[in-house]
Amino acid sequence: MTTQANDIPENDADHGETDASEAVDLTARLELAEAEAADLKDKLLRAVAEAENVRRRAQKELEDGRKYAITGFARDLLAVADNLGRALDALPEGAENDPQFGALVQGVQLTGRELANVLERHGVKEVRPHGEKFDHNLHQAMFEVEDAEQPHGTVNQVLQVGYTIGDRLLRPAMVGVTKAPVSTDAGK
Repeated sequence: MTTQANDIPENDADHGETDASEAVDLTARLELAEAEAADLKDKLLRAVAEAENVRRRAQKELEDGRKYAITGFARDLLAVADNLGRALDALPEGAENDPQFGALVQGVQLTGRELANVLERHGVKEVRPHGEKFDHNLHQAMFEVEDAEQPHGTVNQVLQVGYTIGDRLLRPAMVGVTKAPVSTDAGK
């Protein structure tokens, strides 16, 4: 009987080489799969973080929209508040006790207080900084006044009341600010 080449048993050395190359190939494929899984996990975590950031931004924009939606309307009402104050300032001294003007003065005062309450109920607050340190975030300096008794940069006169809505400035308070007196002895 003749033996054919196909019937020759493989030798054990060849079989060991095949197992070793398969093991190396499987290890490489495993490392590649692990790297791909780590990359996909990183992308997933980034996508989840981005989705959370978008959700938070949208929530903040919605809250700000609700909180500041009346900004334009409130700014327009400030002129009404200013005019009510001017009306009271224009009255002569003691007009509230005069029988002819007393009811009118009380009506204007009540209207002014009600307007202030409504504005405050909707998050609009007055900025009356008299005696406070000047803050460029809330005040607009219109002039400086020399004053040795008050510290430099103190608001000593409020020309127009300012307003905030929430934590934003609606209108700055227009103010006069103190400065140190100029010394006339400096040149002597």
